[in-house]
Amino acid sequence: MQYEGKIYRPWPEANSLLIQTTLGCTHNTCTFCDMFREKRFRIRKIEKIFRDIEEARQIYPYIRSIFLIDGNVLALKTEFLLKILGRISVTFPECSKIALYAGLNDLRRKSVKELKQLKQAGLALVYTGLESGDPVTLERIKKGLTPEQTRKGMEKAKAAGIEVLVSIIFGIGGQERSREHIVETTRLLNIMKPEQLAPMALTIQPGTELQKQVETGEFIQATPLQILEEEKYLLENLADFDTIYWGDHANNIVSSRGRLPASRDLFLKKIDHAIADHPVTKQEVLVTSPW
Repeated sequence: MQYEGKIYRPWPEANSLLIQTTLGCTHNTCTFCDMFREKRFRIRKIEKIFRDIEEARQIYPYIRSIFLIDGNVLALKTEFLLKILGRISVTFPECSKIALYAGLNDLRRKSVKELKQLKQAGLALVYTGLESGDPVTLERIKKGLTPEQTRKGMEKAKAAGIEVLVSIIFGIGGQERSREHIVETTRLLNIMKPEQLAPMALTIQPGTELQKQVETGEFIQATPLQILEEEKYLLENLADFDTIYWGDHANNIVSSRGRLPASRDLFLKKIDHAIADHPVTKQEVLVTSPW
């Protein structure tokens, strides 16, 4: 199988077969992200994608889940995606889940009819980055996304029956907008009601625009205590919709994974304990590892 450039997949997809469908990201201007800086977005030739699928079948006797990479795979034309999903279904009849990366604007731009076709063809889960629900923060990080666009994209996914995992970033508002960031993010999530939620603490990636802003003082990082307080606010104020909480990213101060609202009290106890006793709260900056 052929992979080009650096390869990324979400941590919940650690055991999935990765099929490279696109290279890079259609947006690729977020100030905090360097995942696809060295790539210019393009679509792989379908013959190469099919060849990888066939080769994987020869290698693996059983595949439970498949994840399509790189970024914004849902930006592809529906007819193209249906061909890929169809080939996967025929080649791996035992596969119970196909997932991919997508922008919320990718969901918004598809019709509900198209999304239902993709669902019927096997697309079960979409991973998408919200990062923040605060309009000011979204503009500052150059996300190219508004809360209203987010709501429309999520509405279409729900209408089509496609599950959505939404990622957010604790600390992405910096010290200045920590409160606004988490309040507006929580408010928007309560409207979206994603089936899965993956929060992670901000990492300053080397070479990104955000790193330069940190160096010049334009962006002052949220303290570890602020990051914990953001997670506490989120857990306390999320509405009682059922969601899987993937709070166990390696960069998070507290690791929590389970269903909400069932695990809310347990997760809050862990956060309260960390706020009271974790030595990281005495530090000015949370030290994390690059992706």
